Amino acid sequence: MSVHISLQDVCVRFQIFGLHGRSLKKTALNLSTGGRIGADQGSHVHIDALTDINLDLHEGDRIGLIGHNGAGKSTLLRTMAGIYEPTAGRVSVQGRVAPMFDLMLGIDPDATGRENVRLRGLLLGMSPADINTYADEIGDFSGLGGYLDLPVKVYSSGMLLRLMFAVATAISPEILLLDEWITAGDAAFMERAEQRVNGLIDRARMLVIASHSRPLIERLCNKVAVLEHGRVVDFGPLSPALLDRALAA
Repeated sequence: MSVHISLQDVCVRFQIFGLHGRSLKKTALNLSTGGRIGADQGSHVHIDALTDINLDLHEGDRIGLIGHNGAGKSTLLRTMAGIYEPTAGRVSVQGRVAPMFDLMLGIDPDATGRENVRLRGLLLGMSPADINTYADEIGDFSGLGGYLDLPVKVYSSGMLLRLMFAVATAISPEILLLDEWITAGDAAFMERAEQRVNGLIDRARMLVIASHSRPLIERLCNKVAVLEHGRVVDFGPLSPALLDRALAA
């Protein structure tokens, strides 16, 4: 079965509590990027993070999401992953999604490293059998040794990130979602981590990556979607002309 993502007239709106219409103008003046700010009839402020998104992505697509900070790239990825529910429109996903962001989601600080490997693996859609198959390899790659049997609350932030990175990259994804690039430890680990991510990308049947890096987009992608203030303003095959327009905006 082929993989597929379809977004039809998708909108995502965030309500901002504690901020009312009289503060709206001042707030808008302080924001140069981001979704569109508005207020309803009750003067409750909201941000339209995504507006009327229509995309049809297919197996083999390598999509680069380009846009200024706050353009909606991360929101779009999280909507594709099912983390954000659209306030309007429809998202249809065929295939197992592997989001490579929010790596710390679902961590239990009182559980051991091994127990958290199991928890995070289940959250990523891995079966218990898959987790058992990859457990030793995940432990070896993280380089944590005996710390795997200690509660993660005694880990440094770098140790925990390495472990969760090892779990997230152990799978063979159908649809891989990447938000920017990943920082997972010291220089030696980062070199291994980049090799591992490249292998993950090669195994994915579809890739969607948000990035500001032209070399990275040119190396990994065959299509580009350009976002401005929560809207897709350009979408098509990767080309120098499209990248020039996108990165000049």
